[in-house]
Amino acid sequence: MKTKIILTLFAFASITSLLSFYTLKEKHNTSEGDATYKVIFYELGSVKCIPCQKMQPVLKSIEEKYGDQVQVVFYDVWTKEGKESAKKFDFDLIPTQIFTDAKGVEFFRHEGYFPEEEVINVLKTKGVK
Repeated sequence: MKTKIILTLFAFASITSLLSFYTLKEKHNTSEGDATYKVIFYELGSVKCIPCQKMQPVLKSIEEKYGDQVQVVFYDVWTKEGKESAKKFDFDLIPTQIFTDAKGVEFFRHEGYFPEEEVINVLKTKGVK
């Protein structure tokens, strides 16, 4: 009985995380090179990928803390729409994080899980406070 309850809670938490991912993606499906932001932070991943799911709280936190300076864009590359949008980036694995300046020029890239503290250090190199 305890195992069933734990599994049910885990499933609910997983679904909640996935819904947050979809909200983030839809909210920021905007044009590239937006001069109102110092940095555009792209996350190439999938809602079905475990390491990508671990990035979800990082993306959300960055958006909450720096949303006026950093545009967070998530592409689910395992969907038709996300795959098409991510074609402009040459990447080998997910998750991949790509950082561009306001003009759309890439200045940093990382593959795999990227802790929030390290993301913040990258953002600071472009004057994000």
